[in-house]
Amino acid sequence: MPVQKAVNTIRFLAVDAIEKSKSGHPGMPMGAAPMAYALWTRFLKFDPKAPQWPDRDRFVLSAGHGSMLLYSLLHLSGYDVTLDDIKNFRQWGSKTPGHPEFGHTPGVETTTGPLGAGIGAAVGMAIAESHLAARFNRPGFEVVNHFTYALAGDGCLMEGVASEAASLAGHLGLGKLVVLYDDNKITIDGSTDLAFTEDVTGRFEAYGWQVLSVADGNDVDAIQKAITAAKAETQKPTLIRVRTEIGFGCPTKQGSSEAHGSPLGPEEAKGAKENLCWEPHELFHVPAESYDPFKKAAGKGAGARKRWRALFAEYKKSYPAEAAEFERLAKGDLPEGWEKALPSYPADNKGVATRVAGGAALNAIAGVLPEIIGGSADLSPSNNTYLKKDRDYTKNTPDGRNIRFGVREHAMGAIANGIANHGMLRPYTATFFVFTDYMRPAIRLSALMKIPVVHVMTHDSIHLGEDGPTHQPVEHLASLRAMPGLSIIRPADANETVLAWKAAIESKEKPTILVLSRQNLPTLDRAKFGAAEGILKGGYILKEAKGGAPKVILISSGSEIALALEAAEKLEADGTAVRVVNLASWDLFEAQPKKYRNEVLPPAVKARVAVEAASPFGWERYVGLRGKIVGINTFGASAPGNVIAQNYGVTVEEVVKAAKKLA
Repeated sequence: MPVQKAVNTIRFLAVDAIEKSKSGHPGMPMGAAPMAYALWTRFLKFDPKAPQWPDRDRFVLSAGHGSMLLYSLLHLSGYDVTLDDIKNFRQWGSKTPGHPEFGHTPGVETTTGPLGAGIGAAVGMAIAESHLAARFNRPGFEVVNHFTYALAGDGCLMEGVASEAASLAGHLGLGKLVVLYDDNKITIDGSTDLAFTEDVTGRFEAYGWQVLSVADGNDVDAIQKAITAAKAETQKPTLIRVRTEIGFGCPTKQGSSEAHGSPLGPEEAKGAKENLCWEPHELFHVPAESYDPFKKAAGKGAGARKRWRALFAEYKKSYPAEAAEFERLAKGDLPEGWEKALPSYPADNKGVATRVAGGAALNAIAGVLPEIIGGSADLSPSNNTYLKKDRDYTKNTPDGRNIRFGVREHAMGAIANGIANHGMLRPYTATFFVFTDYMRPAIRLSALMKIPVVHVMTHDSIHLGEDGPTHQPVEHLASLRAMPGLSIIRPADANETVLAWKAAIESKEKPTILVLSRQNLPTLDRAKFGAAEGILKGGYILKEAKGGAPKVILISSGSEIALALEAAEKLEADGTAVRVVNLASWDLFEAQPKKYRNEVLPPAVKARVAVEAASPFGWERYVGLRGKIVGINTFGASAPGNVIAQNYGVTVEEVVKAAKKLA
């Protein structure tokens, strides 16, 4: 039975790798191997020799703890994942880490592990496919035509992010999205009866999905029929509910939580092999014929890619402008001179809110970069993130670039990640800064994957006022600054905001959070102060001390820059030489050469005052032991922003007092 032999090869590569590493999750690969086999050998369009081919199908293992299932598939299919890589599962420097990592292992389309996030990413990939198809396809030239498949488990469907993403996917009618649900009814604690007894089928039908069921997870032909039916439904996404047994074949652990998150143990592994007629004493056994169906599938994929290349060559002749744009997007290049579209602002004491300037910059950028796509979590008028010359992305207008995410922050972040993973598009999200709490897991994943998603976060401090402490961020700057691989920029005025957008767009391996104000901020007179381009280095000298070396350095960001400048005037009037440093982005500043950083913050000047209307945590690195931090160590209050600042001591007077004590 060649099919059964190939399925068991998937199972026992996983079992042996997990046994060798003494760590991992064998149960899911053992139960889900038949559905993975059916998908990869009979449907999935891929070419291992060209893992980034734009029109390949996407496969997302949302249940990322079952990573050995994916690594087995990649190895058998001919990707650059060797048997030695399988043997080094979960070891230092291996291509086979504990959970799939985007950019680390060939063939892995997105980083998964946090349950449910993969479903959100898959929704983003399906959105990207439909949008690009609407943009580029022409009669007789379907240069974008592929499916997105995901494999999810009970844990994925319990997580709220999956519910948010599935709801939106049903609303958008993403007909090229197919989710295989590994319905094994087991979690780490035990049976799903402990906490998960809802009608999953009814829930997804209510979302607007087609739901199909396969009663026996070992019936490859039944799974094939279900996937065929899923692909035939073009108006709805499809959930295929496949009833499986976790740890299938195990003599004592089949159907038990004991097979979920720990190696089976030598005796149980031996017994499972004997039960499934496998060589019990040979580790990492791969019969030659087990490669055959995967090689055949890879060959079909290579043929599909060859035909696509021929089609694209003809497309290029008939539609040269569209083809050139397609190739640019596929490479991730920016068009020459795109930054000329960026607006600029004259000096103005009244100024504008940086959220308003950010909206103008985004619309200008979108006018010259058609790859820009995104939206807000039901806050576009407040975030100023609606693309005014474009229309909404809907099931009937998939060429639109305004995605209405609804009040779904976590899914918004996960979907944006999926759009970025798909390639060719530059996604952005938007909400109030305080609600990064809802989407932090997705932001973390974007940082981990090094993908350039842009997150627009407005209403950046207690200055938003009357909405009160539930909406006033205090600890958010400090906590997000602690996240590796994430760029955070808090501009001080309109021109800095425009340049912050420039930095975000030019970033290719790092997500960016733009932290913007609700209230107006003065547009600084750059003839009097340092050039706004200094923000591109994260920190710069905004105002130099008069008459020589500074005696005190005031350091700030965002809306508190105006406060620091006013304090500097008062101090200078009293004869104190003051430098004002705008430290808008710690991560960009830390990336500068040490020589530059020392020029901005001379080590010899110990008298330093940092001021920011947020938690002071972290500012110690810049003010040192002798410095002072003017910030907020408590939650906000419901009152006008200026009243809150006065009561919490984020004032010119407090900064002046602190500086005089140090000078």
